[in-house]
Amino acid sequence: MSSRRIFARPARFAAIAPYVWMALFFLVPFAFVLKISLSQTAIAQPPYEPVFDLTAGWEALKAALAALSIDNFRLLGSDDIYVFAYVRSLTVAVTATALLLLFGYPIAYGMARLPKRWQAVAMVLVIVPFWTSFLIRIYAWINILQHDGLLNQILLALHLVSQPVVWLSTDTAMYIGIVYSYLPFMILPLYATLAKMEPALEEAASDLGAPPWHVFWLVTFPLSLPGVGAGVLLCFIPIVGEFVIPDLLAGSNALMIGQTLWLEFFTNKDWPVASAAAIVLLVVLLLPLLLYERLQKRQLEQRR
Repeated sequence: MSSRRIFARPARFAAIAPYVWMALFFLVPFAFVLKISLSQTAIAQPPYEPVFDLTAGWEALKAALAALSIDNFRLLGSDDIYVFAYVRSLTVAVTATALLLLFGYPIAYGMARLPKRWQAVAMVLVIVPFWTSFLIRIYAWINILQHDGLLNQILLALHLVSQPVVWLSTDTAMYIGIVYSYLPFMILPLYATLAKMEPALEEAASDLGAPPWHVFWLVTFPLSLPGVGAGVLLCFIPIVGEFVIPDLLAGSNALMIGQTLWLEFFTNKDWPVASAAAIVLLVVLLLPLLLYERLQKRQLEQRR
């Protein structure tokens, strides 16, 4: 048997494995959620109908398929609660992602310009928060932001405020928690892109008379756009569906879609509406991914 045949089969299995993984852990669960979203709420177990019973025969299966409808999706579009939850989630995600880019880019740029022996140390310092439970870190922010917490004590000691500031149950506290929690997701792809950039390109622009700001804006930033896109997607997508941080740090007056899904699933037991909301959220999150893929293809075509 030739060496080509020996390695051909493992290579074929390696190429097929990602598709099998996606089918088992994405498409199959998605099919279940889609079916529930087309069902109707029922006081039963499970709390929806119809339930497919493959042992009941083909006629029963056809009757169950005929009972499916898109009423839950119509409800999402007609009820202001769900519309506002989507709009608020997107608004919070866009604002938080912009703040993350504003804070993360200078940090990543500074890390990429450090000597090689210090870049590894900086990388460890960025990753260290991941060694602690996410929930514990959010509860730590509750202690910091509470009425007599560390933040108010520092502000009072510096005479920046005359009385403790209300931080908890506000959007400000939510944004603080989101930026703190997701900052490494923005820094790491930016650092990976900036660290691979050739310093000779910036030196050439400086030698040609470009001031530092023009060098950054016309050379450094355009070359770092792949890292910017990756960091924005890594932060924006999970922030849209964020549940823990808004629930613990923000107020309960305006819910995000993650909190709305929790209420529908576990409090109202309305699985069909919650599933429909999850399907719409998935479709909304596919749009930036498709846009990023198109921009990547355009950049590749321009380089050719």
